Amino acid sequence: MHITNRDIQKLDKIKRLNLINSITGIKPANLIGTIDETKNSNLAIFSSIVHLGSNPPLIGMVIRPIDKVIRHTYANILNNGYYTINHVPNHMTEQAHQTSAKYDKNVSEFEVCGFTEEFTDGFPAPYVQESNIKIGMKHIESISIELNSTILCIGEIQHIILPENCLSDEGYIDLEKGLSTGISGLNFYYKLSFTQRYDYARVKKP
Repeated sequence: MHITNRDIQKLDKIKRLNLINSITGIKPANLIGTIDETKNSNLAIFSSIVHLGSNPPLIGMVIRPIDKVIRHTYANILNNGYYTINHVPNHMTEQAHQTSAKYDKNVSEFEVCGFTEEFTDGFPAPYVQESNIKIGMKHIESISIELNSTILCIGEIQHIILPENCLSDEGYIDLEKGLSTGISGLNFYYKLSFTQRYDYARVKKP
């Protein structure tokens, strides 16, 4: 089967959306925790989280266009300057998926979707207590992508919270032990399982 750019443009909106959202394969499923100026918490699922560099430790996420729809998560990040990234536990994918519903600003997805707010070490944004792997972030920069009116929101890691048995002596994180979840498209969820580890690849090695 061969699908061209012209074919893609001819697809109906939903089929095109599903195809392009799933063509890149499995992505990390994360819950972004934020809080507004009146202490209303917000929780939303994102699959557009990407590593940008380790020194400084930067993580980016793509924010969909904000010109027509209010994005509570992004508004809270701009207002507060801090947010959390929480791996979706693979036994709570239904609750995590429900956070994508368009709740009013004064409704906390933590409460209505069955998650627990957790504030740790004075960090000014809520973590997801049920998540095994969580990251405290500080907003650093936002870059507008004019081609489709999206925004690359860039943050720097301030805290990492995870079980000791998920972290190797070399610094690798075992996502299977962390019960982390993968997502394809907008609504297909996958459990992660470790397959194999290889040495650093070198040209002269057969």
